[in-house]
Amino acid sequence: MSSAAVSKFLSYVLRHKPEDIGLVLDSEGWAEIEMLLACSNQAGQPLDSMTLQNIVRESDKKRFTISDDGLKIRAAQGHSAKTVTITHTEKTPPATLFHGTATRFLESIIKTGLIPGDRHFVHLSQDNKTASSVGKRHGDVVILKVAASEMHMQGHIFYQADNGVWLIRHVPAEFLCVVPPPAIESENLQQISLVESSRSGTESNNV
Repeated sequence: MSSAAVSKFLSYVLRHKPEDIGLVLDSEGWAEIEMLLACSNQAGQPLDSMTLQNIVRESDKKRFTISDDGLKIRAAQGHSAKTVTITHTEKTPPATLFHGTATRFLESIIKTGLIPGDRHFVHLSQDNKTASSVGKRHGDVVILKVAASEMHMQGHIFYQADNGVWLIRHVPAEFLCVVPPPAIESENLQQISLVESSRSGTESNNV
């Protein structure tokens, strides 16, 4: 199995469905490494300690964390498993954070803001480049700028995962604005601008 396939498999069992291979996560998302290896191999997904260590070390987004004693592993963020309730420490965010998504989701975001869906948190990036990389997974990318400092001053609580990803339960639409990436064609830029204007108009009507 390729490194990408192993990483995808680990994300699946450590974030979403550990029970599919008989794995048990504790409330902080940790799994015993020996149990992970045994359950993976028993489920027909070959995995050994060296491969696991390489995946963790080489992950560009630092998706996984190994405990200080080297006996446990967990996904840094992105959980949907109901048994996992990681105790994150509240942190003061920078003035601005970013969220990458696909243009087709803008209409829904205008109505609801950013919501976590099946996951526990909305994920926010520290910089535009990272947000763009995330958004490209979903289609034609659009970057949303989050007024994080303003949100924090109004009582919204931010956390930060082991790998530096910022986490929050919900970002209301009034704290978002669109930052069209340079790669998007001009007619799409105009469409995004109109959508953003529509959002502003909706907010004015709701005041």
